[in-house]
Amino acid sequence: MPPVVPPFLVGLIVAPLAKRLLKPLVGGVVKASVGIVMEVKKAAQEAGENIHDLAAEVAADVVAAQIAAGEAEGHSGDGQHATGTGAKGEARTPKIRATAGSAAGKAH
Repeated sequence: MPPVVPPFLVGLIVAPLAKRLLKPLVGGVVKASVGIVMEVKKAAQEAGENIHDLAAEVAADVVAAQIAAGEAEGHSGDGQHATGTGAKGEARTPKIRATAGSAAGKAH
């Protein structure tokens, strides 16, 4: 019958070997994971900035279209101007909504 080696002795011999082999392996996996997370985070931030820039451009186009439409209505040829006085004598102001594009001038 072969000699029986108690399991704790196997553990005492295998533990230092496993530590030497697994520590660099686990360290490499963690390092690679952190690197991937940082790259994904950077890509998501850039995508968000691109979306904000696109939203600002669209908002500027909408405001420009509203202003152009207001000017076109004001020159209808009936002698009334869009920014003239209303029925109660109050000055009419253009209706321009504040949108996400109002922060377009901010530097990121």
